Amino acid sequence: MTDDREIMSIYRSGDRDRAFRAIIESYRERLYWHIRRFTCSHEDTDDLLQETFVKIWTGLPDFREDARLFTWIYRIATNETLNFLRRKKTHGMANAEPLENILYRKVDDDPYFNGNQLQRELHKAIQKLPPRQKAVFNMRYFEEMPYNDMAEILGVSAGALKASYHHAYSRIKEELQKIF
Repeated sequence: MTDDREIMSIYRSGDRDRAFRAIIESYRERLYWHIRRFTCSHEDTDDLLQETFVKIWTGLPDFREDARLFTWIYRIATNETLNFLRRKKTHGMANAEPLENILYRKVDDDPYFNGNQLQRELHKAIQKLPPRQKAVFNMRYFEEMPYNDMAEILGVSAGALKASYHHAYSRIKEELQKIF
């Protein structure tokens, strides 16, 4: 796995294909799981991951390195995923079933899910969160991402993210206490 400074050095040297392959190698798995926690679907995640890498490829020439490569890539992945969920929700309004209910059921229907009952219920509780709280909770709880990194990715202050995480944590705890 190549670190971000090395990737950008390769890119600036003119070997753009090699730099992009290094980005894919370094970020594919992390981004897959980041996106998957939102969609609960292997197929949707694969599609979004591909779209994310296309956006990275097309945006890389304009990347001025004002932000770190890591946070820029995560911002693209997060925005692509949240936009996808918004489109699904808008489409779902015509179908009368809320997107949250569909995502909630996908946890049970996921043939790739291999957790125990507590983990399953945790993921179902996460699906009930609003998209922004879900993003904050997932990045902090599963990825152990620092609030400052999350602030760069989401464009929100670290203080607001701490409050959002606390609200998400409280809602999830409440949901799990109903069950266990």
